[in-house]
Amino acid sequence: MNNFRISQLFSILLLLFVMAACGEEMPIPKPPTYLRTDFPEHTYKRTNLDCPYSFELSEAYNYNPVIENGVRTCHLDINLGQLNGVINFSYIEMEHPLKDYIDYSINKVEEHKVKADAIEDKQFLHPEKRVFGTFFELKGNVASPFQFYLTDSTNRFVSAVVYFNARPNYDSLRPSLEYLKQDLMHLVETFEWKK
Repeated sequence: MNNFRISQLFSILLLLFVMAACGEEMPIPKPPTYLRTDFPEHTYKRTNLDCPYSFELSEAYNYNPVIENGVRTCHLDINLGQLNGVINFSYIEMEHPLKDYIDYSINKVEEHKVKADAIEDKQFLHPEKRVFGTFFELKGNVASPFQFYLTDSTNRFVSAVVYFNARPNYDSLRPSLEYLKQDLMHLVETFEWKK
């Protein structure tokens, strides 16, 4: 009989425990979220450089010529403002065949193949301005999501590489990447060689 009472007491306690557990909602973990970023309107101004090129750059960014050995060059560091990144923009007066410079740019893109989920490219051919080039978009957790080169095909060559000052997390950077891509495409479309 004593075992019967212990069994009844155990059943009652078990029933009370189950009822208490069913009374409250189970907590559900929240998925990770990312900060919302409000970007300024896309407005542009033409660069005013003493260099053999010009282009329209977003007013949200600023640029500084690179100084090498105390001499101001036509290489630029373009600060991306609130996007927390930089565009390394290089200018070269070609001394070798054009193929060498294009191959170098493509090799720089291919260095990211290991991390890239996809690499898309778009060619730019503007014979009326003598501007030819390719724009690369690297998707995935890559260190450099955008790269491009432009040339007049005979004497001058520019290349650019975008870097963010953040760990490459494609999903969290996607809004910034979409915003920046529009500005980069505008830069490429408005690029001109000075005579």
